[in-house]
Amino acid sequence: MRLPSALTEEKELVRETFYRFANDVVAPLAEEIHRQDLDIPDEILKPAAELGCFGTCIPEEYGGLQPNDRPDSLGMIVVTEELSRGSLGAAGSLITRPEIAARALLSGGTEQQRQQWLPQLASGETLCAISITEPNTGSDVAAVSLKATRTSGGWTLNGAKTWCTFAGKSELLVVLARTEPDASLGYKGLSLFLVQKPSYSGHEFIHQQENGGALTGRAIATLGYRGMHSFDLFFEDYFVSDDSLLGGDAGLGKGFYFTMAGFAGGRIQTAARATGVMQAAFEKALSYAKDRKVFGKAVADYQLTQIKLVRMLAALNASRQFSYEVARLMDDGGGQMEASLVKLYSCRAAEWITREALQIHGGMGYAEEVSVSRYFVDARVLSIFEGAEETLALKVIARELIAKAD
Repeated sequence: MRLPSALTEEKELVRETFYRFANDVVAPLAEEIHRQDLDIPDEILKPAAELGCFGTCIPEEYGGLQPNDRPDSLGMIVVTEELSRGSLGAAGSLITRPEIAARALLSGGTEQQRQQWLPQLASGETLCAISITEPNTGSDVAAVSLKATRTSGGWTLNGAKTWCTFAGKSELLVVLARTEPDASLGYKGLSLFLVQKPSYSGHEFIHQQENGGALTGRAIATLGYRGMHSFDLFFEDYFVSDDSLLGGDAGLGKGFYFTMAGFAGGRIQTAARATGVMQAAFEKALSYAKDRKVFGKAVADYQLTQIKLVRMLAALNASRQFSYEVARLMDDGGGQMEASLVKLYSCRAAEWITREALQIHGGMGYAEEVSVSRYFVDARVLSIFEGAEETLALKVIARELIAKAD
């Protein structure tokens, strides 16, 4: 069940296309991917690429679907929501990584780097991952310590990263590293690198370079959000060429800013992912409540269930319309604080709605064979990644609200 969304005819067509894709391609594979902790298969990746999934945030001049003369955050949100309704781990995050990479490239990349990478990202020919977080630095991006040291013809990377989602399958890693050894420089000493590697399946990999450098990855076992796989990474004298530095020498020390250019889009996209998970949970709860009979009548006939469903629908649609409005603000050049606010609200709402959907299912909701159990564990990660809700509340939303009140 969906209330009118006030989308244009064009956006409704996009939504309907990915609605069918989620139903016909993603959903039939979602449970096996989750329960067996599998990689996202080519049966999802290839048709998603053919539909233009990876190019929603890349301008047409570089092979994407976004108009050259203006951003289109709303289109990205519509697609993300439908993919997440099919499965958060198997499809809902497919756009996130190319979106962050594309924004960084458009913000600070050289034209040669844009021409090289954006068409490959848009077509899905090259899959990418974003490597920012480190074992001792989560939301405090300015404290990143992975070392990048100049060497003949390029740089060597040394250190550890963590929570690098989709790192195994990806052939391009966007890596934030410290190019200035003076840690007191904070975020001013950070730069972004476009790191190439082979694609690997499974939960572990090691890429040994001819010069002796190595990149090792191991997937982190997680409660939910399976399929994408988040990796611990370890760089040991890993060589990258001079042209891997985003923006060239002009990009030295600007990696933090290029990273932030992608994060606002990632946050509003996470709100859309939350909405998609909520939609799936609500649909399953409504269907089960109508079919399941207890004490001689359907669960849906009980007033308490009806109240639950109405409140779930209200929160779901509030999240959807909130994200649409923030998308419009962002496309007009604003909405940075609002993107954090809608992420905070939607992700917390997703936790509650998936819990209520599981509760309506009773004991069966706790069984892995029932999809609401997957929605429940998947929703839990939403309040953490792309900026933990506490960090967004303290460092972004409250700070800007107070500044505006002065």
